Amino acid sequence: MKILISAYSCQPGQGSEQGVGWNVAQAVAKYHDVWVLTRPDEGKEAIEAELAGNPDLKLHFVYFTLPIWGGGWKWKFGSMQLHYYLWQIQAYFVARNLHRQIGFDLAHHVTFVKYSRPSFLSLLPIPFVWGPVGGGEFAPKAFWQDFSLSNKIHELARLFACWFFELDPFVRMTARRSVLAKATTEDTATKVRNLQASKVDIELAIGLSSQEIALLAKNLPAPSSEIRFLSVGRLLHWKGFYLGLRAFARANLTDGEYWIIGDGPEINKLEQLAENLGIARQVKFWKELPREETLLQLSKCTALVHPSLHDSGAGVCLEAMAAGLPVLCLNIGGPAVQVTEQTGFKILADNPQQAVEDLAEAMIKLSQNPQLAIALGEAGRKRVLECFSWEVKGRSLAKLYEQIVIQ
Repeated sequence: MKILISAYSCQPGQGSEQGVGWNVAQAVAKYHDVWVLTRPDEGKEAIEAELAGNPDLKLHFVYFTLPIWGGGWKWKFGSMQLHYYLWQIQAYFVARNLHRQIGFDLAHHVTFVKYSRPSFLSLLPIPFVWGPVGGGEFAPKAFWQDFSLSNKIHELARLFACWFFELDPFVRMTARRSVLAKATTEDTATKVRNLQASKVDIELAIGLSSQEIALLAKNLPAPSSEIRFLSVGRLLHWKGFYLGLRAFARANLTDGEYWIIGDGPEINKLEQLAENLGIARQVKFWKELPREETLLQLSKCTALVHPSLHDSGAGVCLEAMAAGLPVLCLNIGGPAVQVTEQTGFKILADNPQQAVEDLAEAMIKLSQNPQLAIALGEAGRKRVLECFSWEVKGRSLAKLYEQIVIQ
């Protein structure tokens, strides 16, 4: 079939939105002819290099940007959002002309992964698939008590922005005209249903390639008496790393360590918190490390602790599972979709005290039972291979397209 993909952000070898755009396109291109609408000023050189090295891929890229304000996406956050919106309008006219020439069977909006922004490809006279889209996740109100004033303002601003953009009639049009809307979490799925999408499935936007999975499997954790927990990510208030530190202190693992890899505005608060909790000598702040070194550290740890309060995806959880580590997360957002009882611990997020106590209990269980950590890690590796590899996701998407078009 002939598939049209909209990927505002698309670049091989990258994570986040860029990686989603590229990986979806190349995974589907193994089964169908794929045309991708994207921008030339972010990843064109890398894309063309990949295509030159893989001439069998049935991938065709159509690059364009706004004729007057082409570089506006490089400006501050608000400017990028406006640039993205205007680009989506332009994408419709580019797609309409292409459809007259090629005759697409189906259109699929892939990036940005935002439920509160429209895709005008839904106006084409062909089936339209939307997403996976995310962004409907918010920190539970009970946890706001630990936020600073600026952090509370940040959360309020996110809530207002989503409410405001949901009023856009074109967002509702996108939802209503989609034959299938995919949402990254149940929170976002609820919002997409409220926008009157007729069919909504839950699926993560992120994945791992077979090469990445093989690389992560090279350094599987060996059975060890050392207890070491690890958190990775930007040190932002909503990442919840303060919950991990409190839990580690409560678990009272005097011979254990807690490593934190990443940097961000909360680092001073986290360092001070470790001091106040009396665990500073057991906590190591690595700051930012190259990706290869970060992945190497996974093999030295007992488990990944990822107590994020609103993540649509959390690729680090998939990486940890592929590396054979159990994951400790809150039972909300993207991590709750990735992790099962067989691969880690999903902690209820009723309030901070309860979450800390349950995280501490999970840490104690893993510290007392190394074989449990190994069993959970092995189940995590199997789950990534079966559910979250780009090869599996591409095959599933190709079949989905066929089912939609045949109907």
